[in-house]
Amino acid sequence: MAHAVPSLGISFERVTAPCPWGSNRRNSTPCQGRDRHARRTIELLLTGVLASVAVAFGVYGAAAETLPGALARAYGANPQLNAERASLRAVDENVPRALSGYRPRISAEADAGVAAMRSSTPGGMEGASGQSGSLFPRGAGITLNQTLFDGFRTRNNVRTAESQVFGAREALRNTEQNLLFDAVSAYMNVLRDTAILDLQRNNVELLNEQLSQTRERYEAGQVTRTDVSQAEARLAGSRSQVSLAEANLRASIARYRQVIGVDPKTLAPGPPADRWLPRSLPALAEHPAIKASLHGVDAAELEVKVVEGELYPSLGLSAGLSRRSDVETRGDARTAATAVVRLTVPIYEGGEVYARTRQAKETAGQRRIEVEVTRDQVRAAVLSAWGQLEATKAQITAAQTQIQASEIALTGVREEARVGQRTTLEVLNAQQELLNARVNLVTAQRDRVVASYSVLSAVGRLSARVLALRAPSYDAKRHFDQVKDLWIGLRTPDGR
Repeated sequence: MAHAVPSLGISFERVTAPCPWGSNRRNSTPCQGRDRHARRTIELLLTGVLASVAVAFGVYGAAAETLPGALARAYGANPQLNAERASLRAVDENVPRALSGYRPRISAEADAGVAAMRSSTPGGMEGASGQSGSLFPRGAGITLNQTLFDGFRTRNNVRTAESQVFGAREALRNTEQNLLFDAVSAYMNVLRDTAILDLQRNNVELLNEQLSQTRERYEAGQVTRTDVSQAEARLAGSRSQVSLAEANLRASIARYRQVIGVDPKTLAPGPPADRWLPRSLPALAEHPAIKASLHGVDAAELEVKVVEGELYPSLGLSAGLSRRSDVETRGDARTAATAVVRLTVPIYEGGEVYARTRQAKETAGQRRIEVEVTRDQVRAAVLSAWGQLEATKAQITAAQTQIQASEIALTGVREEARVGQRTTLEVLNAQQELLNARVNLVTAQRDRVVASYSVLSAVGRLSARVLALRAPSYDAKRHFDQVKDLWIGLRTPDGR
C-alpha cells in the first residue's frame, strides 16, 4: 500500500493556473492547489532556502538530517570503511615482522627419559655373570641465534614493509573518498526520488480532477467519448509512473541505509561542494590512487634487492648452554657452553634465485606502467567530472526556462480549450510537458550537487578533514607507532 508523502510545510505565493475547463462545482480551485503543491515541492527541495523533505515509507522526525551530518555518520560507522581500516592495521604489522630480522631468536629445550641396561660377562662352565640396571637420561639447554649480516635483506625488508604501509594508507584515503561520494549520491537520490514521487502523485490527482471534468463535459455533450478515453489513458499511465517512482524511492532508501547506516527520516536540502573546489584544474599528484601506485613501485623495487640479497654471503652467531645427565649416580652431570660464528657463502642454487630476481624486476616494471595508467584514469575522471559539473549548471538554467515556458503554455492551452479552440489531448500533452520539465529540474539539481562532489573526489580532496565533518578523525599513524617497536605481546593495541 502506498504511503503519502507528508506536506512540506512551507507556503509560497499562490500560483494562478485555471482548471482545464473552468471552475469545478465541488472545488473552485482544484488545479491551482495541485500546481501550487508541485511547485512548492521543487522549490523546497532544490532552492536550499528552508525546511526539509520527509521521506515516504519512513518514520518522520522533527529534526532534519543534513548532508554533512549524513557524511559524518557514514565516515564513522560504514562497515566497508572500517574493514579497510582494519586491513591497514594488519599491513602495519609487516614492519615489526621485518624488524625481527635484526633481533635474536632464543629457544630452550629439555628432555627426560629412562633406559634399561643389562650387561653380561662370560663365565665358567656353570654359566655367565652380569649386571643390570636403569639409566635416567635428562638434560636442558638454551640456544641463541643472531644474524650479523644477511646481504641487507632485513634492511630492504623493513623499507619494503614501510612502503606497503604508506601505500595502504593512500588506499584507505581512496576508499574514504569513494565512500563519502557514495554517501552524497545516496542522500541526493533520496531527495530526488522523493520529489519525483510527490510530483507524480500530484499529477495523478490533477488528472483525476481533469477526468472528472471531462466526463461532466461529455455528459453535457461538449466533448466526445474519445476525449474521455484519452484522459483515462493518461491517468492510467500516470499511476504506473507513481508505482515506478515508489520503487525507485524504495531502492534509494535501501542504498541510503547500506551506505550511511540508518534509514533516512527528514532530509534537508543538500548544498553543493563549490567552496572546496579548485578554481582551475589542479595537478594530479595529490590523488591517493596515484600516491598508492607510487608506493607500490617503491615496494616492488625494494623487493628486487631483497631477492638479490640471497646471493650474498651471510654471517650468523649461535650460542648455547646445556646441562645433561645420563647415569644413575646423583650429581653426575655435564655442563657445556658453545659459541659459534658461521659464515655461509652461496655458490650455486640451481638458478632459482636468479629467476626470482628477474621476475621481481619485471614486476617492478609493471608497477611503473600501472602508475601511468592510474594517472591517465585520474586525469580522465577529473576532466569528465569537471565537464559534467558545467553541463549540470546549464541543464538547471534550461530546465527553469522550460518550466516557465511550459507553465505559460499550459495556462494558454487550458484557456483555449475552455472556449473550444484546443482538444483534450493538447491539454494533456501540455500538462505532461510541464511535469517532464519539473522532473528534469529535480534531476538536474541533484546532478549539480553530485557533480560538484565528483570533481572534489576526482582531484583527491574529498575527505572528512577537507569537509570539516563533525566526526572523530581516524589517525592511521597512531596504530603504526604503537606496534612498530613491539618485541613481544599477543594483544592488539585496542586490547583484543
